[in-house]
Amino acid sequence: MSEYITVGRIAAPFGMRGEVKVIPLTDFPERFSRGGVYHLSKQNLFEKVIIQNSRSTGREIIIKFEGIDTPESARRYRGALLQVPRDDLLPLPEGRYYHFQIVGLLAVTEDGAVLGKVADILQTGSNDVYLIKSDQGKELLLPALKDVVREIDLEKGLMVIRPLPGLLEV
Repeated sequence: MSEYITVGRIAAPFGMRGEVKVIPLTDFPERFSRGGVYHLSKQNLFEKVIIQNSRSTGREIIIKFEGIDTPESARRYRGALLQVPRDDLLPLPEGRYYHFQIVGLLAVTEDGAVLGKVADILQTGSNDVYLIKSDQGKELLLPALKDVVREIDLEKGLMVIRPLPGLLEV
């Protein structure tokens, strides 16, 4: 079984025809179009679904899946993740990365000092913030800015950073 990547989350049932509100977790909300094939994942549920219809409401997308025709049947999918196989991800422009590619990278300074691994990514609105955890349990919040993150090497599993003044001082 190939690895699956989350591209959306079902927030709630919507309307009387079995539609659901989906919060997109992708840079490509247009991927939620008629005929799109996804897997719904929630606890012991892993089910293949096909989009019958979709429409955007701004921040959310209303989706009608084939075979889910009532509010009662849609309700069981509340909180489910919409996932696609990793091989079905759309390519990003150069210098952009999916979150799953960043989490786990070893963060080092330009002079080689190891800071720890990227444990999580916080979305703040203006820019992402990388949560770096050292082997000793120390945590560092690192702004995801070009002036700070100087290089990402996925093959080597490295993120090279240039800390802002005062960032590493205790």
